[in-house]
Amino acid sequence: MPFRTWGVVLSAVLLGGCFGVNTSQAPIATTYPTSEQQRMQAAQHWEVLAEHEAGEILAKRDLWGEPLYIETHEKETAFSRGFRSLLTSELVEQGAIVRTQPDGAAHVSFDVQVIRHEDRGFVRPPQGALTTLAAGIAVATIPFNHWTEPALALIPGAALADTFSGSWTTTGQQETIITTQVSQHDTLRYSSSNMYYINAGDSGHYGASDTGDSAGLPLSSDW
Repeated sequence: MPFRTWGVVLSAVLLGGCFGVNTSQAPIATTYPTSEQQRMQAAQHWEVLAEHEAGEILAKRDLWGEPLYIETHEKETAFSRGFRSLLTSELVEQGAIVRTQPDGAAHVSFDVQVIRHEDRGFVRPPQGALTTLAAGIAVATIPFNHWTEPALALIPGAALADTFSGSWTTTGQQETIITTQVSQHDTLRYSSSNMYYINAGDSGHYGASDTGDSAGLPLSSDW
């Protein structure tokens, strides 16, 4: 390698190191490590959550053998009705004592918060999405050179889409936080929160109004 080329490479390395010592007038934005969050978009997903919560509640030693009462909401939503029924069924199926009256029982409650992001920045596509897309385009060009019918070029791309599309979904602008708690004698015995993406058109299932992110609660700017 010529001396001039080595000089350019060495200069680039030294300049790159300067980024670690330079000052800044404001904190530099960084990202979190890649993580995953599921999208809730079917009643069967509510059942999965209910099964999980029932198992976790019954795994708490403080609640072994304790009767449970599942509280109702003053303002019912599609999710609150469905999740309560599913949670009741799962608790009974897993051996819990579920009472129809609150007296003498530990109280099971759940809270739902819908979050609407109005100005979310760039979110990277699913891992491998761009590579798969590029591979599909490359493979799809083969028939143009080797097959007699150009329309056959669509087959490889369609096959790749069928293979990988089931694992892809958008992040979306709306999320929900679902918290399930068990209280007894003014003491929390169990608390669990789970976060999910939801489809914008499904926010009403969780009680979100058209003008706010709370579960059916009016919003005010007054202090």
